This record gives sequence, C-alpha cells and structure tokens, in this order.
Amino acid sequence: MTDNKWTSFKIAGDYNTDIRTLYEAWATTEGIEKWFLRKANFYTIPRRTREPHEFIMTEDTYEWYWHGYGDDAVEKGQILEANGTDSLKFTFSGGSIVTINIYSRNGVSIVELTQENIPEEADPSKNLYIQCQIGWTFYMANLKSVIEGGVDLRNKKLELSSNFK
Repeated sequence: MTDNKWTSFKIAGDYNTDIRTLYEAWATTEGIEKWFLRKANFYTIPRRTREPHEFIMTEDTYEWYWHGYGDDAVEKGQILEANGTDSLKFTFSGGSIVTINIYSRNGVSIVELTQENIPEEADPSKNLYIQCQIGWTFYMANLKSVIEGGVDLRNKKLELSSNFK
C-alpha cells in the first residue's frame, strides 16, 4: 500500500459457509449475479462466453451490469488472477485493481477485499475511493445476507433508482 490513504482500502466480512461456496459466488456468472450484478458476462481469450456455472480464469474479460441502471452503464475489465479455490484479482473502476482473498478463521470463512490504485479525484462527487468503499461494503453485506438467509437486499426496480439520482 502507498502512503496516500485515498488510493487503496481493505474491507472484510465473515460468512457462515465454506470457502468453495464463497469462491463460486465471486468466480462464476451464476454466483456473482445472485448478490452483486444484474448481469455478468465473462469471456475467454477467444471471446467465448463462459457458462453460468463455469469458473472464470486468468486473462478472461468481463462486462458487468447493475440493477438500477440501464445497459449503457457497463463496467468492462479483465481477470488478472483466478486460482480456482480462494483468490482472484481483477481490474475495476478507474483503472483500479480489486483483490479477493477467502480463508477460514475461528470457524467462519472470511472474504477480504482490497481495492488499490484508485485514482485521486479533486471533485468529491467523482471520488472513487468513497464510492467504491461504500458500494463494496453494501455488496459484501448483501453477499452475507444472500448466502446465510436468502434475502437479496438490492433494489431491482429501475424506476425507483432513477428517483434517487
């Protein structure tokens, strides 16, 4: 990490499930759409779309779409690392890098998320550090809710989302 506290952050959550379930939640289209995205497309190097249950792999690319936004709001990036069991890394908003590490401690599974290389922004409304940290905190809580109780906390109604902007 750098000395500048506004270019990276780390958050973690504990989950009452096994490491494989958490890895599947992050590393498959089917898994990531249950708690994070409205739609996820992962592509292999020859641009084949991965099947919903198929694990992503290093060098795959992605297109991500969120609930509450139209298809014009798309995040595109690349999977930098995916070990198939408990760790992955991908490019994200503004050229930043997100690393996910999943491990066990004291009888629970931990997901540790680090976002680094966040570009500095003078305009507070465009501050990716704050926006991403708030977003990841919500989605990590939603992952816990979905995995442990089946309740999805996302607003899936586009007509409501536009009223908040």
